[in-house]
Amino acid sequence: AQELAESGGGSAQAGGSLRLSCRASGYFYSGCMGWFRQAPGKEREDVAFVNDLNNIRYAESVKGRFTISRDASEDILFLQMDDLKPEDTAVYYCAATKFVYSLCPIREVDYAYWGRGTQVTVSS
Repeated sequence: AQELAESGGGSAQAGGSLRLSCRASGYFYSGCMGWFRQAPGKEREDVAFVNDLNNIRYAESVKGRFTISRDASEDILFLQMDDLKPEDTAVYYCAATKFVYSLCPIREVDYAYWGRGTQVTVSS
């Protein structure tokens, strides 16, 4: 079975950094992989996405601070988070599509595979 497993969450001070990883297991080819997050009391929102051609898109709230990258040979997705802010506090979910896209979608419904999430907490 295809599975996604996140790691690397934790706590940081505002202005600090964390790096999330997401490992895909099972037979897995995905056009797009990316990250969503859900803060307490809020809906899940898009964060960053990359396709198999390395086309990347970011939510405006994280542009210039977060960097997504993908090691296709190892089926690992990364999210380097710098200059963290308290509003980045959320559970971060790794997700992947079944299909290939020239530009990754940002809607949850387009992502067939999901990890269980990893908590990121940023204190001021």
